[in-house]
Amino acid sequence: MKKAKNKEIQTIRMMVYFIDATSEIIEQEGMDKITIRKVADLAGFNSATIYNYFEELSHLIFFASMRYVKKYINALPEYLASTEDPLEQYLKIWECFSRFSFSDPHIYYAVFSSNLGYPAEKLLKDYYGMFPTDLVEVPAELREMLLESNVTKRDFIALKPCIEKGYIKSEDASQISEIHFLIWQGMHTMFLNKRCEYTVEEATEITVNHIRATMQKP
Repeated sequence: MKKAKNKEIQTIRMMVYFIDATSEIIEQEGMDKITIRKVADLAGFNSATIYNYFEELSHLIFFASMRYVKKYINALPEYLASTEDPLEQYLKIWECFSRFSFSDPHIYYAVFSSNLGYPAEKLLKDYYGMFPTDLVEVPAELREMLLESNVTKRDFIALKPCIEKGYIKSEDASQISEIHFLIWQGMHTMFLNKRCEYTVEEATEITVNHIRATMQKP
């Protein structure tokens, strides 16, 4: 038992070396400059060693990017504290997510949209297994949503209080969640590809207004 625990600790320690190196490259050179060789050199190991802990580069980038997503997670409770109305809280969730994702489009693409070649939910579970303290201060009612890797499914979870209060019908929730995801994804893609002239604040306001419009009763 003790031997297995020590091995687990050693594995996490090695993974953190590579995650730290990847984070440093993101900050100093940008996401597009990350290579296995650069990460290995910075961490002080050879490239082959990385594959003992990460199946491919996208998984390592995912783990490093989650550190930046933590800024959004930490900010979310404060956004929600400004209102107790379920609809307004739901819109605040989107406001917070949009603002942070438009500010760091490559980070959020790596976590929520990129082709990982592996179930994202498994990577997310592995990440929080390694770094459970990331969720320690998160209110219990938000954890189910934050532990979901699929944005549409996250949205459906966030919509539940709105269903309970009669803002939308339960049979419409799945379609509404998909619409809201596509609204966000469209704006996020424009930021990612530098195809829009909106500021982060303008894009956030436009995105939330479009989402709000779909929630209004005819």
